[in-house]
Amino acid sequence: MYVLFLHFQILGAVILGFGIWILADKTSFIAVLQMSSPSLKTGAYVLIGVGALTMMMGFLGCLGAVNEIRCLLGLYFTCLIIILLAQVAAGLVIYFQKETLKEELFHIVKDLITDYDPLNEDERNLRGAWDYVQTQISCCGWTGAKDWEDNGILFNKSMTQYPCSCSNRSKDLEEQGGFCNLDEPVNGTATYHDWPVHEQGCMDGVEQWLKDNLAVILGVCTGVAVIELMGMILSISLCKNIHSEDYTKVPKS
Repeated sequence: MYVLFLHFQILGAVILGFGIWILADKTSFIAVLQMSSPSLKTGAYVLIGVGALTMMMGFLGCLGAVNEIRCLLGLYFTCLIIILLAQVAAGLVIYFQKETLKEELFHIVKDLITDYDPLNEDERNLRGAWDYVQTQISCCGWTGAKDWEDNGILFNKSMTQYPCSCSNRSKDLEEQGGFCNLDEPVNGTATYHDWPVHEQGCMDGVEQWLKDNLAVILGVCTGVAVIELMGMILSISLCKNIHSEDYTKVPKS
């Protein structure tokens, strides 16, 4: 029994840590979304709140079980069912709004690429996060290198420069971001076809990562739901047992 409540403490700590990680991360694709989309930042605060609430519920559930306090067990059950329903609702929203979310993601990255400026210190963290994504996934742009044609700086340079983080040459990656110069532009102009960059867009890389890790994600979500259901069943059982013991303790006339 106490092991299950301990699991809730651990589960709450994991959820809390995940929310903090989203806010603190500055070098991954999550950082790009977090710095560009207020909804993800709000979601991170929600995760922190849920994690803290789950840890508190684990403590209250254990306290209620040890001291046979029915109101604490009832509060524990109520909070668990609210958390479970919220998780199901979030999953349904993501599933039915996935095309809308995909479109929003496209515009976020598109604006980032269009406004990318190595000299803009205010956007350094966001720029560094996107460079990290392109380097790690070995991709260029969101749908492909053509996306970079919308960047004003590259356009003014007649496309004779290209993003270093897109490059498939190790010497360019040592620059850690910014733009690299094309070796031999034809007549002082070029197109993205002339760049020594990866052909794959980052959208394909992100989708492939999600497909590769879908089983793990579903497994974790299922495990969390099972633990929550077990906690609900346990709290109901304890409440009934406490209720029965109260009646047995009533002196017979």
